[in-house]
Amino acid sequence: MSNNNNNQLNVPEAREAMNRFKMECANEVGVNLKQGYNGDLSSREAGSVGGQMVKKMIESYENSMK
Repeated sequence: MSNNNNNQLNVPEAREAMNRFKMECANEVGVNLKQGYNGDLSSREAGSVGGQMVKKMIESYENSMK
């Protein structure tokens, strides 16, 4: 099985920052992410990480509007 990651960032230089952000969010919701392959995560775990990321991005945007 090959690792085909089709996620593309608008700013490729931001990849490392996004990876740190993802790890931070995973830690906050109690999901044990590791570097590289994480295909052993349940859909619920993966969704909770993504949901936390979106929640924090929206919160950041709202705070910047003040």
